[in-house]
Amino acid sequence: MVEYRIDRHSGVATYVQIVQQTKQALRLGVLRPGDKLPTAREVVEATAINPNTVLKAYRELEREGLVEARRGLGTFVRRGLSTAPADSPLRTELDAWAVRARDTGLDREDVAALFTAVLDEHFAPPAARTEPAHPQGDPS
Repeated sequence: MVEYRIDRHSGVATYVQIVQQTKQALRLGVLRPGDKLPTAREVVEATAINPNTVLKAYRELEREGLVEARRGLGTFVRRGLSTAPADSPLRTELDAWAVRARDTGLDREDVAALFTAVLDEHFAPPAARTEPAHPQGDPS
């Protein structure tokens, strides 16, 4: 089961944090189709947020077709987003890289900026990618 962590200093709306964390759990295979999300009451007890905030997040997930509310039963995952399981060798490599980054003195924001820059470089739409310029006659 997913456990939501709310960062009140992030500047990100609380319901958006719940949506993002749910999607992350879906992508990592922590949540799978058929799994039940925590009830609004359970989330409120764990995070001390307004129940309407939880319901707003769940409605957004439902609107996106990721979950479905079943009256009297709860909210259940309809479909997953899992393409990189939590036990992927890539996750192990990324974990080791994050440890090295922290050990060299980078803080969370530094790592996020560096990682985002690399993601943007490798996952930008083809038209937005810029190849390094080489002077004519210089293949390097």
